[in-house]
Amino acid sequence: MVKLKMLALAALLAGAFAPVLVLAQDTSQAAPEVGINYTDKAGWASKKFMVSAANPLAVEAGYTILRQGGSAIDAAIATQLVLTLVEPQSSGIGGGAFLVHYDGKDVQAFDGRETAPAKATETLFQKADGSPVSRTEGVVGGRSVGAPGVLRMLEMAHKEHGKLPWKALFAPAIDLSERGFPVSERLNGMLQWDKHIRKDPVAAAYFYDKAGKPWPVGHLLKNPELADTLRAIAAGGADAFYKGYIARDIAAKVAAHPTNPGLLSAADIAGYKAKVRKPVCNDYRAFTVCGMPPPSSGGIAVAQMLGILETKDMRALAPVDGKVGADAVHLFSEAGRLAYADRNRYAADTDFIPLPGRGIPSLLDKAYLAKRAALIGEKSMGVATAGTPPGMDVAWGLDNAIETPSTSHLVVMDGSGAGLSMTTTVEDAFGSRQMVRGFILNNQLTDFSFDSRDADGPVANRVEPGKRPRSAMSPTIVFDKKTRKLVLAVGSPGGPAIINYVAKVLVGTLDWGLNVQQAISLPNFGSRNGPTELEAGRFSPAVHEALKARGHQLRSYDMNSGLHGIQRLAIHGQQYWFGGADPRREGVAKGD
Repeated sequence: MVKLKMLALAALLAGAFAPVLVLAQDTSQAAPEVGINYTDKAGWASKKFMVSAANPLAVEAGYTILRQGGSAIDAAIATQLVLTLVEPQSSGIGGGAFLVHYDGKDVQAFDGRETAPAKATETLFQKADGSPVSRTEGVVGGRSVGAPGVLRMLEMAHKEHGKLPWKALFAPAIDLSERGFPVSERLNGMLQWDKHIRKDPVAAAYFYDKAGKPWPVGHLLKNPELADTLRAIAAGGADAFYKGYIARDIAAKVAAHPTNPGLLSAADIAGYKAKVRKPVCNDYRAFTVCGMPPPSSGGIAVAQMLGILETKDMRALAPVDGKVGADAVHLFSEAGRLAYADRNRYAADTDFIPLPGRGIPSLLDKAYLAKRAALIGEKSMGVATAGTPPGMDVAWGLDNAIETPSTSHLVVMDGSGAGLSMTTTVEDAFGSRQMVRGFILNNQLTDFSFDSRDADGPVANRVEPGKRPRSAMSPTIVFDKKTRKLVLAVGSPGGPAIINYVAKVLVGTLDWGLNVQQAISLPNFGSRNGPTELEAGRFSPAVHEALKARGHQLRSYDMNSGLHGIQRLAIHGQQYWFGGADPRREGVAKGD
C-alpha cells in the first residue's frame, strides 16, 4: 500500500477538492462496528490496484489475489467467497449478484440474479383468497428460495476476464473456513437480533452455543462444511454446485421445510444460466455513468434521478462542513420520488415484460426527464405518480414486493486498468434462514410483487416460472466523458434505498467535488416515493423544520448503508486510486 499517513493524505485532498468534509482521522480503521455504529474513516490510497469490501478478511483475500497478478474479476471471486464465510447474513454462494465490469475497452453487465422455479405461479405469495401472505411467511422457509446465480455469473466472467486459475481463487476462503475467523461485532449483533435463523437446526448448531447464545465477539468460528463445498467447486467448476450433490441437497432442504416448503428443484438449479447484458450508460454533466439494466431497476432509476437533477444547479447546494442543507435534501428527495414512481410501475425482468415505449431510451429521454423535473416545486409533491414515457402503449399494476436492506458490495481496480462494481446478496439478513453445506440460502423470490394484478392490470414484477425478480441493486462505474477514463466505481446494499445511497455518492463526487470517502460519509437522505427519509442524528433541527415547512413528511431512522467505492484521483500530478468504505459498517479498502 502506498504509505501515506492519513493526516497528510487528508491535507493533500483538501488541496485537490472543494468543499472538503472534515473527518476525524482513524489511521487503523480496523475496528468493526455493530450494525449502525458509525466510525469515521479517512479513505485509503494506492497507485497500482485496490479492493474495497464489507469485511477486512474478504478485502485481504482480494488484495492477495491482486498481488499475485490476478485480474479485477479474480479478486472479486476471492472476495465474494470469503464474504460467504465471514458475512453470511448479507451474501454468499447461495445467493445472486449483479456486476458491472470494464476491461479497459468495453463495459459489460453480468447478471447473476436468482430465478423462480419452473413450478412457480403468480400466486406463490398469496393466500387462497388472493390476499398476500405476511412478510414472515413469505421470507422464512423454502417458499422464498430461488435458483442461486452468483457462482455461474462469476464463472462466466472469469472465463472471459480471469488471469489466475479458477482453483487458486478459492484458496483464501478454504483456508479461512478451516482455520476459523473471529466473530465480528456486526455478525454477533445480527445473530442476537434475528429471531428466525436459530430455528433452522443446521444454522443453530453453527451460529449458537449449546445454551442458544450467539458465539461471542472474537470467538474463532470454523466452517469445515463450507471448506468441503468450496473445495468441490474449486476442483469441478460451477457445475459441481449446480449439477451434483450440492444442488440436490439445496432442493431437499427447500422441500423439507416443516411449515413453509418451497418449489425449487435440482433441475431448476441445474438449468440456471447467467447472462451478459448491455449496461445502462447515460451522460451526466461531464461524465458517463454506467449501471445495471433490468432485472435491476437500479441503473435506470439512478440515471433518471441524475437526469432530473441535471436540470438543477446542484453545485450551488454543496454541503458546508459536511452538513447537507434543506434545499439539497428537497431537490434530491423530489427527484427520488419521480424515479421510484416509474420504478415501481414499470421495472421488471425484460426477458418477460417489456419496458414502456422504446424501453430504456424512453425512460431516459432528456425531454421526458425535463418534463418530470418541471413537476418539482417549492413544496414537496408527497407521493409522485408514474410518468408516461414516449411511445408507451401498455399499462401495468403497482408493485408491492417486500424488499429488505441486507446485501453487500465490493469494488475492485486491478493493475491493468480494469475495474468493476459488484452488488451481491442473499436478500434478507440470513436470507431464507436455511443453511445447507455451510452456506445460507437466499430468499430472493420475495423481491417479486406479492400481488400479481390490480385495477390497472397485471403487475410487471409478478412471479412467473424462470423469471428474475426486480432488484434495486445499483453497481455503478463512471467515466470522464472527454477522456473516457474510468474515474469512479461505487455501489451499496440497502434494499430499495440502494438507489438513493448510490445517487448520493454520485452527486457528492460529480457535483460537489468531494472525494469518494467524503461522499460515502455524508448523511443518508432521500425518498422512495413515501416519506422523506433522514439518517437519524445527522441533520439539525433547523433542517427538519425547513423541510416540514415545505410539506415533507419526515422519517428519521438509522439508514445503515454499506457503500464502497474507488475513485481515480490526481494529487500533485500523481495518479492514485482512492478507496472509500462506509463508516456505518466494518469494511475497508486496500491496495498497492
